[in-house]
Amino acid sequence: MKLKFAKIQGTGNDFIVINNLSGSFEKFSESLPQEQVVRTLCSRRTGVGADGLILIEDSEVANFKWRFFNSDGSTAEMCGNGMRCVARFAYEEGIAPERMTVETEAGIVEAEVRGRDVKVKLTPPSDLKLNLSVEGLTLHFINTGVPHAVVFVNRLKEVDVENVGRKIRFSELFSPKGTNVNFAEVQLNKVLLRTYERGVEGETLACGTGAVASALVAAKVFGLKSPVEVEVSTGERLKVYFDENLKDVYLEGPTTWVYNGELKKEVLGGKG
Repeated sequence: MKLKFAKIQGTGNDFIVINNLSGSFEKFSESLPQEQVVRTLCSRRTGVGADGLILIEDSEVANFKWRFFNSDGSTAEMCGNGMRCVARFAYEEGIAPERMTVETEAGIVEAEVRGRDVKVKLTPPSDLKLNLSVEGLTLHFINTGVPHAVVFVNRLKEVDVENVGRKIRFSELFSPKGTNVNFAEVQLNKVLLRTYERGVEGETLACGTGAVASALVAAKVFGLKSPVEVEVSTGERLKVYFDENLKDVYLEGPTTWVYNGELKKEVLGGKG
């Protein structure tokens, strides 16, 4: 059996996207644990290679429902760049209209496809906490569909994202689920961003919900106004829109459809 997929990336955040309306992913996985299958397919040496895997499934309350997996096989409620990528896939594959709704564990998310650019309306942020002290650093916390810590720095290039990010991610303050960790440098009405992602367990080239979290916290701490530009490690920029109450939050940016492919069973250790 072969399993069709698309590889799509948004500002460097890359995803395996699968139309699972007919249950093809379960048929391909057979008796193997789904977490194990996801880890295998997301492996950059022995699989496709991706930050996450997204399944499109039926929904009774939206155009479709997604199931989102991090590259380690864990699930996440929301992923901003993943949502932008899956929205483009769904539109171009005829699954949903240009303006669509998507059922997620974080709630109903709206998306609009404008060619390669995709704009997503996120669920309202929550649990904003400023000026927390962790590992000798002052940081801020907000949930933008998934939990995010934000640390403002003066020289972003000099930050040890892997080691410092890992310590904060596993801090008791954020247990048991942990948190994503964003290191942000503010320049006028722009934020430069590097992110340690929970579930990937390392630095990624971009993080959509992290960009939103950093922009919203920067608005509270430094008075930045909507829209805030967020420049990620690839040099590409996302735009974050919000109102004065940090509600009606939108994330907008480019996507790249890298390729379509077919997975053979042997990738899972089978005979093909």
